[in-house]
Amino acid sequence: MGKDFYQVLGIGRNASEDEIKKAYRKMALKYHPDKNKSAGAEEKFKDVAEAYEVLSDKKKKEVYDRYGEEGLKGNMGGGPGMGGGGPGGPGGPGGYTYTFHGDPRATFAQFFGGNNPFETFFTSGMGPGGGVIFDEEMDDGQSQFYSMGQQRPNAFRSQSFNTGSPKQRQKQQDPAVEHDLYVALDDIARGCTKKMKISRKVMNPDGVTSRREDKVLTINVKPGWKAGTKITFQREGDQGPSKIPADIVFIIRDKPHPLFKRDESNIRYTCPVRLRDALCGTVVQIPTLAGEKVPLDLSREVIKPNTTRRLQGRGLPLPKEPNRRGDLIVTFDIKFPDSLSGSAKEILSSIL
Repeated sequence: MGKDFYQVLGIGRNASEDEIKKAYRKMALKYHPDKNKSAGAEEKFKDVAEAYEVLSDKKKKEVYDRYGEEGLKGNMGGGPGMGGGGPGGPGGPGGYTYTFHGDPRATFAQFFGGNNPFETFFTSGMGPGGGVIFDEEMDDGQSQFYSMGQQRPNAFRSQSFNTGSPKQRQKQQDPAVEHDLYVALDDIARGCTKKMKISRKVMNPDGVTSRREDKVLTINVKPGWKAGTKITFQREGDQGPSKIPADIVFIIRDKPHPLFKRDESNIRYTCPVRLRDALCGTVVQIPTLAGEKVPLDLSREVIKPNTTRRLQGRGLPLPKEPNRRGDLIVTFDIKFPDSLSGSAKEILSSIL
């Protein structure tokens, strides 16, 4: 029996997208290991992240609702047309397989817009940069803001105050406000545009009072940009009568991918292969970031645990030379059977 992801999040099977998000927000904050030190909290935190990753994705949710966790992860047995690692290999319905990336903190950071929102959710401590609020605009151009006291997804918030006399504070600039921007490898491969809506304090013409103003910052993500790339918008932070607004800095981060991992400009893919195919040879279909599958003929060799193959030019664009690409590096996960009959052991023993 697989996991009941609906039970993990404490919701019904007919829960809406908003209810799934609210449930994840509540459970993730409750079981985050930095706040919850009780036994089992970390494992619960991981289960909650995996449940959200599945139920918040329409394709994964559809497969899960029909076939459960076992079908989602390709453990329904082999058969023609269902192989994730070649003809007759293990795979989910229609060749779809999903494996949780295993990093619940990455899911948390992507959802909340930072690794540690607790500083603003649960404490009154002040930080640099003023009360700037971030929200990434959705594909339909809609976005929602939350007040400083509310808990909300995909947000990074900080507040500050100055001490000392006005003369001492004159023309001092607040430290830069940094915000992690998670970008999918598919978008890194082709480049994309991200629009981040910020809400900040702007001085009125009287130079004393202020108002809150919304503004959209456009980020043109270039093909092949590396994780850690910084994009700076100068002086877009909160305005004040005696300070220079902080710079707003977005830091590119890799959004976890269900199939690939980045290795500089290369990407890595682990291909599942049955033991029989590893010994007797097979042809496997290798997925690519472009969405197509490339056949890899291994019919004349034995696939060993340390076997690797490199598909040239199937990786990410080189940041400084976007016309050139890295490679797709394939490693193999050989699936051993859980048990063997006595006759099978005798046959293998006589052959090997």
